[in-house]
Amino acid sequence: MEINQKLNIENVIEVNDLCKSFGTNTVLNHFNFKLKRGENAVVLGKSGSGKSVFIKCIIGLLAADSGKINVLDYNISDLNSDALDALRMRMGFLFQSNALYDSMTVRENLEFPLRRHGKDMSNKEVDAAVKEALESVGLPHTEKMMPSELSGGMKKRIAIARTLILKPEIILYDEPTTGLDPITGREIDDLIVKIQRDYKTSSIIISHDMHCVKAVANRIVMLIDGRAYMEGDYSSLSTCGDQKVLDFFE
Repeated sequence: MEINQKLNIENVIEVNDLCKSFGTNTVLNHFNFKLKRGENAVVLGKSGSGKSVFIKCIIGLLAADSGKINVLDYNISDLNSDALDALRMRMGFLFQSNALYDSMTVRENLEFPLRRHGKDMSNKEVDAAVKEALESVGLPHTEKMMPSELSGGMKKRIAIARTLILKPEIILYDEPTTGLDPITGREIDDLIVKIQRDYKTSSIIISHDMHCVKAVANRIVMLIDGRAYMEGDYSSLSTCGDQKVLDFFE
């Protein structure tokens, strides 16, 4: 199946009745979700509630037990491996651990997705792409550095730059501020908002960091007991009167 580019659709992701269990542990129980084009949507839930499982199902790293996942108007269960890889090229995934290659320089880490996905680019074009990605995250002079020489916040920024280098339409952020000090965490929050503005991305942010949630979310979906329990903006949810929801805001 050929994956067409830039479809004119309002919802870039639609998830209907998604179920996923591990043995007797039901993680997602008829979970429903939509991501609108151009928005930052936060999926908020406790640790172990299924947030990371949800986004791994979206990109096909985990197979759903049942339900339907549409990404850019494609049902991912209908795609063969080549088509799924082509669709993944239009999505960026920021791992919680950053997943930088320790044996590669920053430049080599950023070049890797270009080479891996068979981008037919000249050396000059690669240079320009690396430079643009690093400037976008505020680290223009780090090309020759090794991951071991970077602070935690710098590693996160480089991981974001590597995600941006393929110009994805959708970005999935898995706990982007976990393990960072409060000041660095706020800088990453600001960067997520900047990327949404500058690159016109549509993003899902998985988090239980309420400072991050308040800073980046256009809309919040509460993942409670495996379901989309409630959704709204930060203000409406923080004053909703439902104690299951309010526990996150207190």
